[in-house]
Amino acid sequence: MRAMELLSTEALVAFLTLTALEIVLGIDNIVFLVLVVDKLPQAQRNSARKLGLSLAMILRIALLLSISWVMNVTTPFFTLFEHPISLRNLVLIGGGLFLIAKSTLEIHEKVEAHSSKPKKTKNLSFQSAIIQILALDLIFSLDSVITAVGMVNRVEIMVASIVLAVLIMILFSEKISQFVSAHPTIKILALSFLILIGLMLVIEGLGQHINRGYIYFAMGFSLAVELLNMKTRASES
Repeated sequence: MRAMELLSTEALVAFLTLTALEIVLGIDNIVFLVLVVDKLPQAQRNSARKLGLSLAMILRIALLLSISWVMNVTTPFFTLFEHPISLRNLVLIGGGLFLIAKSTLEIHEKVEAHSSKPKKTKNLSFQSAIIQILALDLIFSLDSVITAVGMVNRVEIMVASIVLAVLIMILFSEKISQFVSAHPTIKILALSFLILIGLMLVIEGLGQHINRGYIYFAMGFSLAVELLNMKTRASES
């Protein structure tokens, strides 16, 4: 009977919906992953990309299997500006501030690299890259995991959707990484996206909801404009 329930139309729709959700929310992860992995030596990038996403998948599954903890993570610890602050809020605020600070420093570093006194940049270690990927994936996973728990009451469906979404991200992350690395203006745009995402996380951590559709529309519009600029520059050269 349980196997038949998992093969039902309702279960299939839930599986496809959650998979799509994980992929859309995974855009944030891929943008950050590309920028982190790009700091590694060329020989380590592919391994770091695959290992980071694979460990991130295990981390998300572990969160799902800790459903009772995930559901209680919204219990408020204290109140700030009349808004209850829970562990989830603290993680969102901390992660958002981290994204804003890191992206701002990255932009500054890339702009200063063209100055008369260029600074030597240190390569990121393989272990540091993996730790950063996992830390940000934990932050990005909270919303999607809590949403998944609210949408579906079958752990098997949630786990399967996460596995499929990560496999799709692994398949396309290398091509995205190569494209971003080859175009410096796209890299600056990606860093600007991370600042926008970081601000959104801080605002949500303070109790204000932002429709992510607006964020993704702004990102898509900016990317489309830059792609047109790139095409124009290529035709003029």
